[in-house]
Amino acid sequence: MLDNFKIRLQYLLPKQCITNLAGWFANKKAGWLTQLVIKAFAKAYKVDMNEAKDPSFTAYSTFNEFFVRPLKEGIRPIVNEAHQLALPADGTVSQLGAIREDQIIQAKGHYYTIEALLAGQYQLAEQFRNGQFITTYLSPKDYHRVHMPCDGVLKEMIYVPGDLFSVNPLTAANVPNLFARNERVICLFETAFGPMVQILVGATIVGSIETVWSGCVTPPREGIIKRWTYPTEGQEGVVSLKKGEEMGRFKLGSTVINLFAANQISFANNLYSGSQTLMGTMMAQAITSEEPSVNIDESMNKDIVS
Repeated sequence: MLDNFKIRLQYLLPKQCITNLAGWFANKKAGWLTQLVIKAFAKAYKVDMNEAKDPSFTAYSTFNEFFVRPLKEGIRPIVNEAHQLALPADGTVSQLGAIREDQIIQAKGHYYTIEALLAGQYQLAEQFRNGQFITTYLSPKDYHRVHMPCDGVLKEMIYVPGDLFSVNPLTAANVPNLFARNERVICLFETAFGPMVQILVGATIVGSIETVWSGCVTPPREGIIKRWTYPTEGQEGVVSLKKGEEMGRFKLGSTVINLFAANQISFANNLYSGSQTLMGTMMAQAITSEEPSVNIDESMNKDIVS
């Protein structure tokens, strides 16, 4: 009963207005009020400030500064073997596994297509048909900077306007096409593991999504798809990022989705729907020419997060 009420509320609430208001306040230097909100938030969500580069609440003059706080140097070691890919964020695996033709599982009984997720870019979507995906949910307590799973050269960035539904497990299990209908920033990279897409998905009260090469992508929210292309490697202005480097951040929220082409990577055996993630630990490894493709079957794609 309570869950049904929460889902219905998601449809009825003025999510855009709430998000704009939250973003406005989160960026304000409100002195004692800001400090009160930060301390209450940290207590309510059990935020581990011992991991922060500066663990003192008074070091943060706005809520946004606190929310995107950097971690202590070296506290998230990055897997260093060339064939290994690193997890991009702290959080929880929502789902991972094989893309069935063009279908990605969102939660038990809910699927969406690659093309819908990629805003109708059918040629781009075709590169990931029968590939692999992983969806990572960042809860309010988590570190909210997003990093590179591997070395990559940015080829394209697409901003897609959309809804601002919450992306927590309850909503993912009950709102159809959630990730393909929410606001998102799609980043296409050229890597040693083939093309890789890393998508930053917006949500209710996500004040902004930023990337390290362009700064704030949203807001403003103009309601139109925007697309940027970037120079290739060796050209002036190329955006080249190393494994483990920061590539973006959320103020507040949200979810990261990674797509990989077929027969390129296999996920670490210790990852499953509901497992906790730490940025920098092993996400996957390359499939060698001698190694058969490993597709996580439907039993591994089960939704065990209630």
